[in-house]
Amino acid sequence: MNALTRDLAKLVETAEQSQKTREELSVSDRKFREKLHLMPPVGWLNDPNGLCQFQGIYHAFFQYSPFDAEGGVKMWGHYTSTNMIDWEYQGTALYPDQPFDCHGVYSGSAFIEDGKMYLYYTGNVKLEDGEYDYIRTGREGNTVLVMTEDGKTFGRKKELMSNSDYPDDLTCHVRDPKVWKENDIYYMVQGARTNEDVGQVLVFESEDKINWKFRNRIESENPFGYMWECPDYFEIGTKKLLSTSIQGLEGGIWDDCNVYQSGYFEIEGDILGEYKLSEYHLWDYGFDYYAPQSFETEDGRRIHISWMGMPDCEEYTNPTIQTGWQHCFTFPREIFEKNGKICQRPIRELDEKKHLVSDVKGMLSSDGYSVYELEILNIAENHFKVILSNELILDYADGRFRMHFISQDKTSVSAGRSMRYVEVDEVKDLKILADRSSVEVFVNDGEYVFSTRYYPENHKLLAEAVEAQIRLSEIM
Repeated sequence: MNALTRDLAKLVETAEQSQKTREELSVSDRKFREKLHLMPPVGWLNDPNGLCQFQGIYHAFFQYSPFDAEGGVKMWGHYTSTNMIDWEYQGTALYPDQPFDCHGVYSGSAFIEDGKMYLYYTGNVKLEDGEYDYIRTGREGNTVLVMTEDGKTFGRKKELMSNSDYPDDLTCHVRDPKVWKENDIYYMVQGARTNEDVGQVLVFESEDKINWKFRNRIESENPFGYMWECPDYFEIGTKKLLSTSIQGLEGGIWDDCNVYQSGYFEIEGDILGEYKLSEYHLWDYGFDYYAPQSFETEDGRRIHISWMGMPDCEEYTNPTIQTGWQHCFTFPREIFEKNGKICQRPIRELDEKKHLVSDVKGMLSSDGYSVYELEILNIAENHFKVILSNELILDYADGRFRMHFISQDKTSVSAGRSMRYVEVDEVKDLKILADRSSVEVFVNDGEYVFSTRYYPENHKLLAEAVEAQIRLSEIM
């Protein structure tokens, strides 16, 4: 540990203790703190990093700016859990304390092998000795490795690649390594932006996890956004998926979506050779969802977690900024294939936390539950409506499932959020997971998902669906 690391650690500890004291003294400062969703102890949280299960323990690292609730220099915060629901904060794992990551420990992944956890990430550097645009000039995106044998103490950082090691037709924006092993060869994907402002994913390979060489690039037939970041590659059932968060989609349907999108392509063929990409499918159609990452559990499930937030968004905000923190993760989801479609559902561990409080037909009204799961089953002819906290409406109209707020004022429950929708022929069932300041909605057994933050002053719930079964469970 160098002197910079020691000083940063002390500053982080001071900021975290100050926030803890503030929340202990003020009920209003902690009323939107989540029960199920990971949040920063203080300040800002964004991308999930290094998700894995290591020696039976789940690890979730996160992009962390503890000194400013509106973002700042990034480091990696660290949580652990035995069930992906009850998490214990482990402190800051990685600091920006080396010449190759001095302006931020950016996003990356974990790879587990031989009793060791290998963490790969992007070391961000912004030069200050000239006039730069920080796209084509003035920035370094360095690929860095650090290892741990116990998930608690982290070894010496090693710089593996810099911008000179990437193809020369790229801008300085190359980042977010995700690593896996196949047929005794290690592979890495990274997001990239070309000099022509075209987004793509780079594929590297290695025989030793340290020395990497460029192997291929994955791109759409026609330009599709200017940056593909936070890439992930995995298989679900019979499908090969390339997940990536895309910046720069404009026009048509994208005008009714978020400023940036997170979704996946199905891949036909081989990413190391000839391949064909499907159309782009969104992981989530709600307001707050970006930079997802997945990992495989020791029992073989594919788990998916995202940042429940949105970068560069002027449309809406989060009032928790005023109380010293901002953002959270989505609740962990299992990804599965059903009838040829990729679906998502809350992890099965949640079932052990549920307490059934109501099981009725047709209509349910309740008040007082801030953390709950609501299920509506066997919906007939798309006839349903759900209203949360008198403001957030879930319904079906004109061939669209809709999530929309009555008021879009930035001082309201919505904090400026308006409407999101998906075209769907039929809504057969809904599952709603509500936490104190977040809602995740799973439509048709998770074929479509909507995530949003919200900031209710009450926890009233009204659900109407003629002849449908409606179940309300409190999450204990």
